Amino acid sequence: MKDQPRLPKVDENPALLIALGYSAIVGCVLFIVSILIADFVVPDHDWIADTISDLGAGRYEFIVDIGIYAFSASFISLALLAAHCHLGGWEWSWGIVGFALLGLIVFLVGARNEYGDNDSDGVVIHVYLVYALGLLLAVLPWAMSLGVERVAVASARILKVLSVLWALSAPVFFVLPTHIDGIYERYLGLIAIAVILTLARLFIGRGNRLR
Repeated sequence: MKDQPRLPKVDENPALLIALGYSAIVGCVLFIVSILIADFVVPDHDWIADTISDLGAGRYEFIVDIGIYAFSASFISLALLAAHCHLGGWEWSWGIVGFALLGLIVFLVGARNEYGDNDSDGVVIHVYLVYALGLLLAVLPWAMSLGVERVAVASARILKVLSVLWALSAPVFFVLPTHIDGIYERYLGLIAIAVILTLARLFIGRGNRLR
């Protein structure tokens, strides 16, 4: 009788969990730093009234674009982490796809340059990307919390709070007066960053425990 083929050993790779976790954190740091640099470099910029999008247009657009691409990489890192360490449930599977889409959406926001400069050439998709980003960030933290709850109850609760906070806060941005929407957009950015950091720390901690 012929020997049955040996199934490959399936394990989580601690080094991969840690490396991708830190890459997600670094992406957030670069995003924040790029905005702070642009706030000082871009002339006549009012960080309370002017949005991050305004920094992404004009002569110094490359500064914020670098940060946006790094932020996009953070979401891609989370998608890879979630795929490598599947905590179960269809919600988690959809979360993997959702974070990959978020990475693509954020990348397109930076690549299309359809903001802050009254661009109207061709098909302008910026507003649709923003709507998609808003919807995903309202749903994904809650969906992922159902899997996270199996290994870290506190982190799951944080994700649920962030999900609700985003869902309540994000729609307000579209009705705010323009003289304060810049600082409010930065507040929303901090919620998104908190989601990334919560999951990144979870995976880094898991990687360290598996070592």
